[in-house]
Amino acid sequence: MKNDYLVKSLAFNGNLRIYAARTTELVNKANQIAHAYPTAAAALGRTLTATVMIGGMLKGRETVTVRINGGGPIGLILADADSMGNVRGYASNPRVHFQYDSGKLNVGMAVGTDGDLYVTKDLGLKDYFTGQVPLQTGEIGDDFTYYFAQSEQTPSAVGLGVLVSPDNEILASGGFIVQVMPGASEEAISAIERALSTIKPVSDMIADGLTPEDMIAELVGAQNYNVLETMPLAFNCNCSKEKFIPGLTSLGNVELDEMIKDDNGAEAVCHFCMQKYRFSASELEALKK
Repeated sequence: MKNDYLVKSLAFNGNLRIYAARTTELVNKANQIAHAYPTAAAALGRTLTATVMIGGMLKGRETVTVRINGGGPIGLILADADSMGNVRGYASNPRVHFQYDSGKLNVGMAVGTDGDLYVTKDLGLKDYFTGQVPLQTGEIGDDFTYYFAQSEQTPSAVGLGVLVSPDNEILASGGFIVQVMPGASEEAISAIERALSTIKPVSDMIADGLTPEDMIAELVGAQNYNVLETMPLAFNCNCSKEKFIPGLTSLGNVELDEMIKDDNGAEAVCHFCMQKYRFSASELEALKK
């Protein structure tokens, strides 16, 4: 089976735009870093999947950052992606696990609905777009569907799914975004509405071995879409020691002096990948100047 990848396509003669992705490996990597419990792993995985698909809508050096904070016990979920298929993310409290009586993971309870979904696109040249909508269910897929309709004025359907084993391994992860293009025919809209009402959960399709192309075919029929582009996806963190320097210098000389005196230096940890960077006392002295 191919590694994680994204498929961009048009369906029904350009009436629909569909993105579909397999993200099992990148979500598994994020989960291994976070040591997340199953429900938190599902919440983080859904967020990463949506974010990397939105990244696929960008071009050049553009990037997107997604923040979800619904007041639930998982706290903040933060993810960012570029236009090349790289994504990273974390949850403030990954030690969260809730289930429905059926055994299905209760992501909504972990995330909460007392808060907002923020999508910030860095379009280059200090040009930013930020959309903000109140969380609807905390299940994340529904919340992104609402975001596209309200903030980007694009009728959309977002399907996200993460299958987590009892021992916290990511067995399957993926998603799709269906967007109705301006001037779309009633026939195309009715056809996709029918398909969305009967399609299997994304996590089941991925677990059954369906590819992103297969998911698109499940939505619109194998003869009714054409692939525009495929793109490999990966969890990649672009942190570096240098990127922590502005944060340290912003602390001021008094706090830097305390670090030098008490700890003979400082240690910075990246939230996304947990990489640690050590700053010696002499390096902190240099930052003071």
